[in-house]
Amino acid sequence: MAHTQEALYSNKIFLNAALPLVKVIANDIPSLKKKFEKTHAVIQVSCLDPEVEGGKRGMHFVVNSGEWLVHTCLTEDPHIELEFKSVENLNDFFKGKITPAGIPKIRGIKYTGTLVSFVMVLLKMADLLGATEPPKDEATKELLVKCYFYLLSSGISQLNKMGHPGIKDWTSKSPDRVYAFAVDNYPQVSAFIRIKAGKSRAGRGEYKRAMPFFTLRFNNLDSALGILMSIDDMLEATKAGRLVMDGGPEFGAQIGGFMLEIGDLAK
Repeated sequence: MAHTQEALYSNKIFLNAALPLVKVIANDIPSLKKKFEKTHAVIQVSCLDPEVEGGKRGMHFVVNSGEWLVHTCLTEDPHIELEFKSVENLNDFFKGKITPAGIPKIRGIKYTGTLVSFVMVLLKMADLLGATEPPKDEATKELLVKCYFYLLSSGISQLNKMGHPGIKDWTSKSPDRVYAFAVDNYPQVSAFIRIKAGKSRAGRGEYKRAMPFFTLRFNNLDSALGILMSIDDMLEATKAGRLVMDGGPEFGAQIGGFMLEIGDLAK
């Protein structure tokens, strides 16, 4: 049965925007970081798909002594692989809709320690992104906002590359512009997307080559989480000064719409 376009969009979001957050989480949480200090392994997450060349979609990590490289493509003979039966199985798994039939085939049992550590990071990612209330401690708030910013900027760019009608229409008509996400006094918690004539590139951190064309800026981490977790209202947050749209509210509405689109595809 052919995939729906929504299923393919979701799959791209999980493989190329959400799973790369594993690197961020594994590096930012000391207890998890320590587990990979002596790791040398190639870890792949994939799903079978007879509709594409090679019959499979996926991405992989190369981990060397705690240093992570993310590759949004398949590799041959990974040390560890989580292989799902279908695009839909992978999507459901990362949406939290886990069934016995949807459990992935696991290869690399002799790397049991690394496999267990990797699964722990996946569970932490699911816990963070699936939370319905903001975390209490500052470090976790910072990590969660960072993950959301990275997911949104990468997700918008990935959908553009897939030809998503609304996003492609936006990028194809645009001159060279940078749209950024930021929190006051937290320069390390920022991300951006650069677009020009139909092309897009997501980046982590501050864009320093020039002033961004538009920045969605929050006054603190709690304000950011209020919007990112759909707890707060964007209009009310703007009126109260919790959210500042540097560059014009019409662009904020546009970016806000794309944020909701990414969120819906990941649920």
